[in-house]
Amino acid sequence: MNTVYTVLDALLPWEMFSFQFMKNALLAVLLITPLLGVLGTMAVNNRMAFFSDALGHSALTGVALGVLLGIPDPLVCMVAFGVLLALLITRVRRSQTSSSDTIISVFASAAMALGLVILTQGGNFQQYNAYLVGDLLSIAPEQLGLMAITLVVVIALWCAIYNPLLMVSINAPLAASRGVRVRLVENVFVVMVAVVVVLAIRAVGILLINSLLILPAASARNVTRSTRSYQAVTVGLSMACGVAGLILSYLMDTAAGATIALLLAGSFAVTWFFRRNR
Repeated sequence: MNTVYTVLDALLPWEMFSFQFMKNALLAVLLITPLLGVLGTMAVNNRMAFFSDALGHSALTGVALGVLLGIPDPLVCMVAFGVLLALLITRVRRSQTSSSDTIISVFASAAMALGLVILTQGGNFQQYNAYLVGDLLSIAPEQLGLMAITLVVVIALWCAIYNPLLMVSINAPLAASRGVRVRLVENVFVVMVAVVVVLAIRAVGILLINSLLILPAASARNVTRSTRSYQAVTVGLSMACGVAGLILSYLMDTAAGATIALLLAGSFAVTWFFRRNR
C-alpha cells in the first residue's frame, strides 16, 4: 500500500489527499464505483431496482446474525445472508405466483424487521447506525484489498457471462433454446450483485446503496444508443460522481455517500432533460 500512497501523492498534490483516510476513501471509490456501474446496467435492464434495495436491507440481518453467532467481523455473515436471500428471491420469482416487486418487498421487509428485532434488544442499536449511513472515510487498507480482489473476480465473471445474460434478459425462452443455462446465468448474476452490494454498504450505507447501483445506469440509458456506450457511460458517470462527491464532501464537511448520491441524481436530471429535448 505504501507504493500506492506514494503514487497518489505524486498524482494528487492537494492538501486533502495528504491524509491517509482520504487516500483510502479515494481508492475505495475507484474500486467500488466501476463494480456498481457495470452491474447496474443489467439491473436497470431487468427492472431490478427493488431487488438491489432488498439486498441492501438484508445486510442488517447479516450483521444481526454475526452478533448472535459471536463473529467479530460481521462481513462474513452479511455476504452469506445476502447471497442466500438473493438466490431465494430469484427462486420464488421464477414461480410467478406473485409480481416481482411484491415478492421482493416481502423478503426485504421481513429481512429488515428480523435484523432490527435482533439488534434492538437491550437498546444498543446506536452502535450499528454506521451500517445505515455508511462511512467512506473509515475504510481500512484490508477492506481495499478485498475490494480489489472482488473487482478482478467480478469483471472476469462479467466478461464470461455477459452475452448469455443479455440474451436471458431479452428473451429467456429463446436463450434456453440456444443452449444457455438460464438459471445458472441468473444465479451467478444475482450472487455478484449481492456480494458487491454488501461490500459497498460499509462505504455508502444501507439507505444509499440502491442509488449508487441504479442512478448511473439510469442516467446513461437516457443518452446512449448502444450496449457498449451504455456500459462505458455508466461506469464513467459512476466514477466521476464518486470522485467529485468525495471531494465536495471534504470541502463542505458533509456525508460522502449522500453527496455522491446527490450528484448522481443531478446527472439523471440532466440526462433526462437532454433525452426529452432530443
